[in-house]
Amino acid sequence: MRLPRERIPYSAIVDRKPLKLPGGGRLLVWTIVNVEEWSIERPMPRTVLPPPFAQPLLPDLPNWAWHEYGMRVGFWRIAEGLHRFGIRPTLAINGSVCRSYPRIAKAALDAGWEFMGHGFVQRPMHQLEDQRAAIRDTIAAIREFSGKSPRGWESPGLTETYSTIDMLAESGIEYVADWVLDDQPCLIETASGPMVSIPYTVEMNDIAMMALQNHPSEAWLRRGIDHFERLYAESEHITRVMALSVHPYITGVPHRIGYLEKLYEHMLARPGVLMWTGEQILDWYRDAAGLRGTLGPR
Repeated sequence: MRLPRERIPYSAIVDRKPLKLPGGGRLLVWTIVNVEEWSIERPMPRTVLPPPFAQPLLPDLPNWAWHEYGMRVGFWRIAEGLHRFGIRPTLAINGSVCRSYPRIAKAALDAGWEFMGHGFVQRPMHQLEDQRAAIRDTIAAIREFSGKSPRGWESPGLTETYSTIDMLAESGIEYVADWVLDDQPCLIETASGPMVSIPYTVEMNDIAMMALQNHPSEAWLRRGIDHFERLYAESEHITRVMALSVHPYITGVPHRIGYLEKLYEHMLARPGVLMWTGEQILDWYRDAAGLRGTLGPR
């Protein structure tokens, strides 16, 4: 068993060599759209409506339907906005979604979105009887549907056991979004060699802000602008990565989608802001950090 600190030694961002972006770029922004399958036969991963008398009920129809709205309606609002702004996001997708919601997966594929593994079903990695099988099945489902194996991985709920990262590396995953601990990509040691961690977010994540902390809808824009402006200023000297994580059943509802769009308007008005996918960030980091020889593609 290796503890996380043994896999990723401490590094102060002010002590690192500069990472330069191409074409006068200053700040990297990547958007992650999370699409998941919630099984009506199990307790829901999140709830918006507590059960009567605080007693869990199965089937949990109201909370299942809350999520299903995102797949039927909310996803399409987000997709329309991203298309309008010319943004190609990373799709964090349960492997089972390729079968259960092929219309969504096909729309993302046709739009050129990157597919990132997000578990086979929406369950914590700790609760799986066989993590390797779940990782293998997720990669296979995405490869079969899209014609390409995913290079990146985001575990459901960002959950990992002590050995998950080794299993991901041995399966050919090249980067992960679970380790939310930096503003720059960094290396995680695994039994199969180094894995790249790309900065993800729990602060600009609509699950944390809206479903857990219950912020008003407009707080997304205010926090997003504050977050962006500080990273943009700091990126004049040290290149940073900003992540936005959204879910169709949360950000894709009528009273929130406009704040996401306004945030993109604000960010894109600044010069040097690059809207990239996870795999674009991965390839840039390998070259900028001089790691191409040690972190070759599969």
